[in-house]
Amino acid sequence: MRNSITLALCIIFVVSGFAQNKISSNAAQKPKLVVGIVVDQMRYDYLTRFYNRFGEGGFKRMIKQGFNCKNNHFNYVPTYTGPGHASVYSGTTPKYHGIISNNWYDKEVKEMVYCASDNTVESVGTESSAGKMSPHRMLTTSFADENRLFTQMRGKSIGIAIKDRGAILPAGHAANAAYWFYGRDEGIWITSTFYRSDLPKWVKDFNNSDQAESYFKVWDTYYPIETYLESGADFNSFEGGFSGKDEATFPYDLEKLATDNGNFEIIKGSAYGNSLTTDFAMAAVIGESLGMDNDTDVLALSYSSTDYVGHNFGVNSKEVQDTYIRLDKDLERFFNFLDKEVGVSNYTVFLTSDHGAVNVPAFLKSNRIPAGYVSNNNRKKRFQEFLNANYGTSDIVENVSNDQVFLNKAKLKELGLKFHDVEQAIVDEQIKYPNIAKVYSATIMNSTNFTTGIEALLQNGFNQKRSGDVIVVNDVAHIAYGRTGSTHGSGLNYDTHVPLLFFGNGIKRGETLEKTVIPDIAPTMSALLGISFPNGSTGRPLEFVLD
Repeated sequence: MRNSITLALCIIFVVSGFAQNKISSNAAQKPKLVVGIVVDQMRYDYLTRFYNRFGEGGFKRMIKQGFNCKNNHFNYVPTYTGPGHASVYSGTTPKYHGIISNNWYDKEVKEMVYCASDNTVESVGTESSAGKMSPHRMLTTSFADENRLFTQMRGKSIGIAIKDRGAILPAGHAANAAYWFYGRDEGIWITSTFYRSDLPKWVKDFNNSDQAESYFKVWDTYYPIETYLESGADFNSFEGGFSGKDEATFPYDLEKLATDNGNFEIIKGSAYGNSLTTDFAMAAVIGESLGMDNDTDVLALSYSSTDYVGHNFGVNSKEVQDTYIRLDKDLERFFNFLDKEVGVSNYTVFLTSDHGAVNVPAFLKSNRIPAGYVSNNNRKKRFQEFLNANYGTSDIVENVSNDQVFLNKAKLKELGLKFHDVEQAIVDEQIKYPNIAKVYSATIMNSTNFTTGIEALLQNGFNQKRSGDVIVVNDVAHIAYGRTGSTHGSGLNYDTHVPLLFFGNGIKRGETLEKTVIPDIAPTMSALLGISFPNGSTGRPLEFVLD
């Protein structure tokens, strides 16, 4: 009997030790650094259209050595930068994280607000107001926040982007810092007192170097322009270009054009803005010792210049193609740097986008594809005539923005009007207007559970406290925008279909055409790290991606 008890205890100790060793082994296998890369305005088809022009160490390395989710989409409207970055890192949609646009009408303060603005903080690194920013309008945590909590704040979280919102929202509320680029006459990386009271030495050293100034040079195509067969003619009528240059054609002498284009602003709007971002990200890894200990760090890195170039020149431009060819080189440079400084097996990367973009409608129309432009001024005039004719005043509407109508509830009460009657009357009126495809009321969004179609996307983007009372959807490829360049914001495939690549520690090699959605990213990274999901997460971990 005594021998049996002894044997049983031995077995328990062996099994317990094995389990503990397995847990320790799993903990040791965690990446020391997670790098989340968001490429602003990157359509999925840029991966395939430009694939043969990429080298082996950037996008192709991620595709061949990692996992490619080929059918990845945003599952909400609107597809803008602020909501996109918040959704990637929070694992949910504007319905819950509250970032319903880049700018929106605040129904409480009765004015437009910016997704990252915060008048309670001060700029750090500049005397301008460009640093008065924080993530306080985002209502949920990011997976970077959860990693900070899990590691008892030892794991660092750093956000970097040329755009403030591209750095701030992903890094989360508990971030050590977020840094964004202030151009104009300064050309420096800045932050806010939300994070710290002074710039660290490594940021000051970078700002005092001539790195930003070094990109005041000629932007020409990386390869001979005649080999750029994956994009349209260089000279066409669908591109904006830079002030001071008559034609939107290569080459662009950025130094000569700087004065007419906001000085350092022109670097932001060129392919070199991505190179500058990469330079700063590498300085951050060294300066913050990211990935140098056993507590996982998170680097939230966003490439903003791709969006500026896309807005200016359009989806089919040679400028966009060259920007992605050069970004591929920057990614290769960055990955090689991480291999050396952090270790090949010690980091994990995901790459996605905050939204896609529509092809320039004028270009589409020239090829007999249905597309066009809408006039908000014409709509406003017709809408005001309707309001005055039916209610004797237009004051019952407080604001019209982001394809939403906000009603003045106090005015409705004063006039003895029933909210739901007016709401439905506006729906019935707006649907009559040219190039409006669908109109929905807040009542419908709050009372009906949509599971498919544009209605489901609208509902996922609808925040009951922040969104408007009537929502308008334009016809396919019809935009309120200038006649040159591309934009975004819809729930159509050209705006929702974006890349999703995983690569590095803990990631399988493979690909799938199974549909994935943006909120799946954060819980997948949380599962990889063994930490809590972001508190508002509605996505699912992509188990088939994890090794």
